[in-house]
Amino acid sequence: MAITLGPNQYGKAEVRLVTVRRDGPVHHLKDLTVSTSLRGELAATHLTGDNAGVLATDTQKNTVYAFAKEAPVGEIEDFGLRLARHFVGTQENITGARIKIDEHGWDRIAVGAEPHDHAFSRSGDERRTTAVTVQDGRAWIVSGIDGLTLLKSTGSEFHGFPRDEYTTLAETGDRILATAVTAKWRYQGEDIDWASSHREIRRVMLETFATKHSLSLQQTLYAMGSAVLEARPEVAEVRLSLPNKHHFLVDLSPFGLKNDNEVFYAADRPYGLIEGTILRDDAEDAGPAWDLH
Repeated sequence: MAITLGPNQYGKAEVRLVTVRRDGPVHHLKDLTVSTSLRGELAATHLTGDNAGVLATDTQKNTVYAFAKEAPVGEIEDFGLRLARHFVGTQENITGARIKIDEHGWDRIAVGAEPHDHAFSRSGDERRTTAVTVQDGRAWIVSGIDGLTLLKSTGSEFHGFPRDEYTTLAETGDRILATAVTAKWRYQGEDIDWASSHREIRRVMLETFATKHSLSLQQTLYAMGSAVLEARPEVAEVRLSLPNKHHFLVDLSPFGLKNDNEVFYAADRPYGLIEGTILRDDAEDAGPAWDLH
């Protein structure tokens, strides 16, 4: 039996990073999870234990902290580009870098209806994300949203699907539609106002979810992705993953009560997972942008 080493070897590190920028009495908080993944000529360490070309994960970790001190983190896309270009540009053995960043949101606590200067509350499970890849002198940026939970109490139907001896799901012309959005979009170029773009993409997706009368979650997914491409020319493609968070009517008939679409139980298992990609016709080639996603 022949045993060979595959072509893709990576050295990875993951860092939790919190920074506080102190502009007088008003403080600005950044809470990130930063993952670095470096690709290169690393066969020797796997085959013989020769670590001459290995950039230790300890060094990767410390680089993240040092970069956060030397200059403001800023937008996570820019921070990822700085880190990726540093690793590729300073390490002869490293041919590519992937920096993945999750930004955890915090809101200022309101005191007397005014935002407090240095006290914050965690704003739920939603995270802003990015994955920056630098390789062969080019950069690719995939940003997104994770953990964004959405629900609308009407404006959704599901019927006309095949039925067989194993089908128990009732058809409905009026249901709760709920999901937890994982959205990733690939940018074209780097000269982009990242914060504004992210804010507007999020707004477009939410407005489309709210206003699109849905005959299926698949139809809603396509509408959300298409609306982003129509509104934001800097986006080449959108990938969406939407679990169907089912809400089932409770049978109240044993108690002599009628349930007019008012009382539900929310089931976390089982659920259907709907995924899809919406791609611009003239999109630039994706290159390695989606590797490791």
